[in-house]
Order: sequence, then structure tokens, then C-alpha cells
Amino acid sequence: MSENGRSISRRSDVAPFLAMEVLIEAARLEDQGRQIIHMEVGQPGVQAPEAARNAAKHALDTKLIGYTETAGVIPLRERLSRYYLDTYGLEVDKDRFVVTTGSSAAFNLAFLAAFDPGDRIVLTSPGYPAYRGIIKALGLVPVEIEVGPETRWSLTPDLIAEAQREGPVKGVLVASPANPTGTMMTPQALAELVSYCDDEDIWFISDEIYHGLIYEGRQETALATSDKVIVINSFSKYFCMTGWRIGWMILPECLLKPIHRIAQSLYISPPELSQIAATAVLDCGDELEEVKAGYARNRALLLEGLPKLGFDRLLPVDGAFYIYADTRDFSSDSLQFTREMLHGAGVAATPGADFDLVHGGNFMRLSFAGAHDDMKQALVNLSDWLGNR
Repeated sequence: MSENGRSISRRSDVAPFLAMEVLIEAARLEDQGRQIIHMEVGQPGVQAPEAARNAAKHALDTKLIGYTETAGVIPLRERLSRYYLDTYGLEVDKDRFVVTTGSSAAFNLAFLAAFDPGDRIVLTSPGYPAYRGIIKALGLVPVEIEVGPETRWSLTPDLIAEAQREGPVKGVLVASPANPTGTMMTPQALAELVSYCDDEDIWFISDEIYHGLIYEGRQETALATSDKVIVINSFSKYFCMTGWRIGWMILPECLLKPIHRIAQSLYISPPELSQIAATAVLDCGDELEEVKAGYARNRALLLEGLPKLGFDRLLPVDGAFYIYADTRDFSSDSLQFTREMLHGAGVAATPGADFDLVHGGNFMRLSFAGAHDDMKQALVNLSDWLGNR
């Protein structure tokens, strides 16, 4: 690639998020006076809990906000250790935690520490598009495996074995609950997948950022099966701290020093103010459960209302705050369909091409993390628009 005679790295040739393009178009319509219901971006519709905000305000008034340990402040890592004991019944030493600038930084660190350029990393399709972008930008090779109803939209050891026949697989990345589907692996299925990767000396990276937001089934951390996994989590979703850019990793011993060294060079340390707020938010369970109850109401409303509008092929919504809907009864091009829906119904959704390069044109993702009244109005708007389309 080149620009004005100067070269641009091939690593930079990654696809943009269609969700952000939808957001830009929605903002343009709002600037023209349109009322838009935002169901395109995966973030909570409420601010961080009061105790977290108060902790940050107090720190701003009373202390110098500066650099911290690269792995994060000890109080936060100690509190995370207790969180895993309370939530999963697992004892995880505070020194195995590395606090990061959102989960995005954690993925960068994991890929840099565990893999070399050219290594093949297995992902699911549909799946979160940033995985593909980060992997390609770091010179790694994404191996996207289509999953469907026959495996409940999840990876299996057999699917990984099939990918291994085409070339060595050095890593497997799984999100459960998943984005965009909201579907969650059963504890048994997750354990079987982790055990297979251990037996094959494949790094298993478990994206658990939607843990806490579970409506059907039982969540389980990959750590329950193996100490060799890389667990990545975030304060963005369940904890409602998206804009604070704070997350964490749990690492096997052999990766701690490499990741500390890389993080020192790339980020120095995660933001101290966000770490202070994150330490406090871990004690806000009651308030966070109220927010989750609101998501559950939105989920129930949409799972009842969308089929009545003709969206009657929906993936299992076990967790997170997304519905992945089949749009083939309305259009063979969900990108065009969601554009028309934005302009005609005032409802913003993300076309499935963000998440699936092969079959994404048949799907769209709707986030139900917004206000309940907005979800009700979205159904009304969609009904009117589809009736006149």
C-alpha cells in the first residue's frame, strides 16, 4: 500500500466497524432533527454505579493521579482475586492478574506475548470483528470457523481438529456469552474445548467480558478447567464502565513477565483513576443487578415482539445484551436493509457483515442495552415501517 509515494503498512489494511459507520449516519440524522433509537452499539445505557463515580471524584480531590504498577494497583488486584472466589469459587492469586486499558489492550498483549507472526488463531464466525482486525494488524492469521445451530453456534474440538488438518493452530479464541449472538457455551462444552486445547498445546484465550449478564444457563470461567488458559475480562459491560477503558487478564505464570515487559513499553500502566473506580465498582453488586434486571425486561420484550413482526429466526440469547436476527424474510442484503431501517423506522442496528464475512448479509444485531421505553418504541416504529414497506 502507498500514499503520496510513501508506503503504508499492510498491517493497517483492516476493515472498519460497520457499527461505527451506522453510528455516524445515525448522528447525522439526529443533527437534522430525527429521533433515532440506538440499538447498534454494544454499551450499557446507564453510567457507572454511584460508588465508583464517588471514588473517582474523591481521588481527584485528594491525590495526585499518576502512573501505577504496570500490572495494576494492588488493591484492585486483591479485590479481583476475592471476586473470583465469590463468583466462581476459585482461588486466584492477585499476582496472576494484569489490569489493562480495556479488554482491547488485553487482546493486544495476549497476542503479542503468546504468538509469532504467521501463527494461525482460530475464531468463530459470526464473531466480534475486532478480533480479526487485531490479529491481522499484528501479522497473525485469523482462521474463521463457521458455527451454526448444529453446535449451538459454538466451537467444538472436532471443528478445531479440522482446522489443524489445514495447518498448525497455535491459538483458539472463544467468547462465551458471544458477541454478536449472545449465545453461551455450556460448562461441559467449554471444559471439553479447553481440555482439547491443553492436550494439543494450543493457547486458549477465553473472552469473558459478558460474564454477569446471563439469563439462561450457567456461566463458567475457563479457569475452572485449566490454569494454562488466558482469561480476558472487562469492566465495560456488566460493570457499566465502557468509557473508563479498564479491564483485566488472568495469566499462567509463564506469560506474566513477558506481558509485563510488553505492557511497560506500550502503555506504561492502566489509568489510575479508572482503577480506583473499578475497585469500588466490585462492591456495587445490588445496583448492577438492577441494571441487569432492566436488560432482562428488554430481552423478554423483544423476544416476544420481534417474531410478531416477522423476525422469527433468532439465535439463542443466553447472555450479553444482543439479539442476532435473521433478515432473509425481508432482504438478501442486511447492510442495505439496516440502512433503510435507520432512515425509515429511525432504528439503528448493526448489519451482520461486521461479524460474519460469509453469511453476515443474512443477519443484523440489535442491542437491548438501552432504556425500556426505547425498546417499546423501536417495536412500534418497526411495525409501522414494515407495514408500509
